[in-house]
This record gives sequence, C-alpha cells and structure tokens, in this order.
Amino acid sequence: MSARPQPVSKDAYPVLRDIDTRWMDNDAYGHVNNVVYYSYFDTAVNAHLLESGALGRYDAHNAIGLVVETQCCYFASASFPDRLTVGLRVARIGTSSVRYELAIFPRNEPLAIAQGHFVHVYVDRETQRPVTTLPGALRDVLDAMTMPG
Repeated sequence: MSARPQPVSKDAYPVLRDIDTRWMDNDAYGHVNNVVYYSYFDTAVNAHLLESGALGRYDAHNAIGLVVETQCCYFASASFPDRLTVGLRVARIGTSSVRYELAIFPRNEPLAIAQGHFVHVYVDRETQRPVTTLPGALRDVLDAMTMPG
C-alpha cells in the first residue's frame, strides 16, 4: 500500500485562481461537501482555458474535452463563507489527453486542504473518438501550465 499523500505548497502551481464558497456548498455537517471540490477543480480549469483563449464557446470547437478520471485527497475542511484559491498545473500532455493536478488552499494559507487530479480526453464532437492531436491554442496554454522536471 502506498503512503498517504501529503499537502503540497501553493508555490508548486503555476496558475492560481480564487473561488468563493457558496452557502449551498455546505453539507449537513457544516463544511463544503466533498463532491463540491470536484466542481471547484472543473471551474478553475475551464475558466483558465477560456480566459487564455484555449477554449471558446462550447459549440465553437470540433474537439471537446471529456473528463475520464478524477481523484481527490482531503486534508482539512472549508465552509461558507471561505474564500479559496485553486492551484492548477499540467502533469502530462498526451496525444489526445491532459492530466491536470489541482489543489485547494484557504485564501492566505500555503498548504493545500485538498488536492487531486483529473484527466481530459479530447474527442471529436461528432464521432466521439479521440482526436489525433490537441488543438494548437490549447497546447500552447497547457505547455505554459506544465511544471518543469
């Protein structure tokens, strides 16, 4: 069995995005429900891709990204009305896929309270088959998010 992951530092992520929790994010236990962290991941990645020009409107591109794998480890909790920061980086770029690594940080704290990953596979909108190469604008933005080493 592998060792439990340890919280990473904010400086391990080249892209940082702020997200405000919402009242509806809290569950019956008074903290942000675990599934909401996946929403934060998805929102942060797609907002960054849109703002960077890698994506346009949902119907503007022939290649679309589908999430095929997700994972998250939790170290501490957040609750409304916390302000959070999401760290993003690209761990691997394949022919048709991208593995994003993400972490959630309390606004002014250096260590993650949750961290994980998800994989997008880009497919042709019509055939739903993987593309043979990632679109150029997307690839440029992903390259900039890739950590050295």
